[in-house]
Amino acid sequence: MSADAGNRLIDGYGLVVFDLDGVIYLIDRPIPGAVDAVARLHAEGRTVAYATNNASRRSSDVADLLTGMGVPARPEEVLTSAAAAAELLRDRLPKGASVLVVGAEALRAELRAVGLNPVSRADENPAAVVQGYGPQVGWAELAEASVAVRAGAIWVATNTDRTLPSARGPLPGNGSLVAVLRTALERDPDLVVGKPESALFETAARRGDGARALVVGDRLDTDIEGARRAGLDSLLVLTGVSGVAELLAAEPRRRPTYVARDLAGLFDPEAAVRVPGPTDAGGWSVTDRDGTLELAGDGRALDALAALCAAAWATPTVPTIRPAGPGATAALKSFGLATDA
Repeated sequence: MSADAGNRLIDGYGLVVFDLDGVIYLIDRPIPGAVDAVARLHAEGRTVAYATNNASRRSSDVADLLTGMGVPARPEEVLTSAAAAAELLRDRLPKGASVLVVGAEALRAELRAVGLNPVSRADENPAAVVQGYGPQVGWAELAEASVAVRAGAIWVATNTDRTLPSARGPLPGNGSLVAVLRTALERDPDLVVGKPESALFETAARRGDGARALVVGDRLDTDIEGARRAGLDSLLVLTGVSGVAELLAAEPRRRPTYVARDLAGLFDPEAAVRVPGPTDAGGWSVTDRDGTLELAGDGRALDALAALCAAAWATPTVPTIRPAGPGATAALKSFGLATDA
């Protein structure tokens, strides 16, 4: 079944909270259809916000980047994990306290903006270590952070995304660098600020003046889980990191409300689907044959996906999926799923 039985998905929401990388743009180029989708939301008078785990840019820089891509955005519409981490440390530390930074200049700028003193060496006696993504982060910074944390500094991670999307496929994200320190220190960060923690989405929802909010993201482990923790509906778009195979294997805390191939799903009732759906609707049927899910029938591929979600999420282990007939084969191939019998 389509998102809401013929109604546009967006008609149920007054606020849309977008993730950025993998949803609106990929690195520095807009994803096809994204500019038009946001423009349409603005034209309809809907509130838009952006929540990103990327700690390598300030809110004003992100707004400028979006505007340069044709998406008019104001800094106050952008919520970054760097700014959230700085505000958290401001509330916990004395004014002017030193904080060792592992990450980009944007993270240092956010600390200065709240009255804290960013430093780069453990012998400067930092009260905290804040770790965010930066393309130049290397062993020397991680070593200084390790020394500082062992000496008693609070360890705050802006986010723990294992990967970040790129034109060449997923690349190591801040979570991978956090894992280096986790291995060296044999413990977890004291605090993680960004998604899947709910703070960014809760802050965005408050800015919607009570409007019902929809979170749009490309990652099950950050965007979708974060939305669920915040008690918000979510739309997974298949333009970034998480694909259909990961969706079918998703734990309950990472299951979206809707799925669409891209942002057209906000406006076209046929381009989004609520998940899970019936296992025998829309021209499709899914049968469990000794632990293998057999998809049969023909129809809209998204309806097949909703049926597969229902069947896969009802099994205790990740099932094998096979098609029965050319329609099912085409549907599975359209989602990048293997179709070997």
